[in-house]
Amino acid sequence: MRLKDRAALITGGTSGIGEATAMLFAREGASVAVVGRNVERGDAVADRIRGEGGSAIFVQADVRKAEECQHAVELTTQAYGRLDVLFNNAGTYVANDTVACSEEEWDDQVDTSLKGTFLMSKFALPHMIEAGAGSIVNCASGWGLVGGAKAVAYCAAKGGMVVMTKAMAIDHGPQGIRVNAVCPGDTDTPMEHEDARAQGLNWEDYVRSTVGGQPIERMATPQEIARAVLFLASDESSYITGAALPVDGGGVAD
Repeated sequence: MRLKDRAALITGGTSGIGEATAMLFAREGASVAVVGRNVERGDAVADRIRGEGGSAIFVQADVRKAEECQHAVELTTQAYGRLDVLFNNAGTYVANDTVACSEEEWDDQVDTSLKGTFLMSKFALPHMIEAGAGSIVNCASGWGLVGGAKAVAYCAAKGGMVVMTKAMAIDHGPQGIRVNAVCPGDTDTPMEHEDARAQGLNWEDYVRSTVGGQPIERMATPQEIARAVLFLASDESSYITGAALPVDGGGVAD
C-alpha cells in the first residue's frame, strides 16, 4: 500500500476527481478527510470508504473562507494525529470571455481554485513542517499551461496554481515537503456534464467538441486522474517537486 499509515485531506472530495482520489487513497492505506460543501454527497463518499474497510471522515467546508479551511485541517489532525498529504482539488468553471465574465463569476472561480489552495496549504503546512515531511498536490488544468477559449477566469486561476506550485516547492522543499500540480484535460465529471447542459449540447456532441483531434481522442475518467495524483502524493515521486504534470490525452501537446 503506497499510503499506508498516512493521513490525507482532499478538497472538492464529494464528486468527480476528488471522490475518485479519496477512494483510491483509502484503498492504498490512507486515512482520508473528505472536504466539501455538500453534506449529503460528502457523507456518502466517507460511508463508501468505511464500507470498504477504510478510514474516512467528512468535513463540511468552503475553501474560500479561511476559518473553514483552518477548521478542516484541525478536525483532520484531531481525527488522525497527523496530516501527510493535501490534495487541493476544489474548483469551479463557468464558460465566459473577459467581456462577458461577471465579477461574481471571476471571484468564485479564482477564489475557489487559487485562494482555496493558498488557504488550505497555509493551515496544513505547519503540521507537515513540524513532521519534516509531506506532499501537496494541486489540481490545476491543461488550461493552466495553455489558454482556452471562453475560460478567462478559469485559466487565470489554474495558471496561477501552476506557478504557485513552483513557488511553494522552492519555499518548502528544504523542510521536507514536496509540492506538485496535476493538470487534467477534459474529464468525465459532473462539472463537464454541467458545461454540456449550459451549452445546450448532448453529451456525445460535447465530447467531440472538446477532445476531437487530440492525440488520445476521448475524455479521461476520474480514476485516471486519481492515479496520477496518487503517484505525486506517494513516495514513488520522491524526487519530484515543483512539477506540473499534464494528464490530458496529449491535449497540450497538440
